[in-house]
Amino acid sequence: QRQLVESGGGLVQPGGSLRLACAVSGFRLDFHAIGWFRQAPGKEREGVSCISSSDRSPYYVDSVKGRFTISRDNAKNTVSLQMNSLKSEDTAVYYCTVFRALKQDWGQGTQVTVSS
Repeated sequence: QRQLVESGGGLVQPGGSLRLACAVSGFRLDFHAIGWFRQAPGKEREGVSCISSSDRSPYYVDSVKGRFTISRDNAKNTVSLQMNSLKSEDTAVYYCTVFRALKQDWGQGTQVTVSS
């Protein structure tokens, strides 16, 4: 069964850091592009970061450039998102995704709340 399970979310003060992890099963992760999306209340889901199967030229939405870092560990079938210098506008549910040929597979999401 293909499955993605996010973890690492929580409550953090502005300027703090969190590391999100996504455990992937049922995929050869090295065959696929991977990424993170987020959705805040009342807003559409937006792409935060993604990386190709070759790990070349990772994408970051402008609002997180220089603060977030995406990485993968193919041997462990995990995807991570290191988030530093967090801002209140980063508050959202964060979702891990695997890009397949005709669709994406999604995890259930993990809540990140940035508040003082």
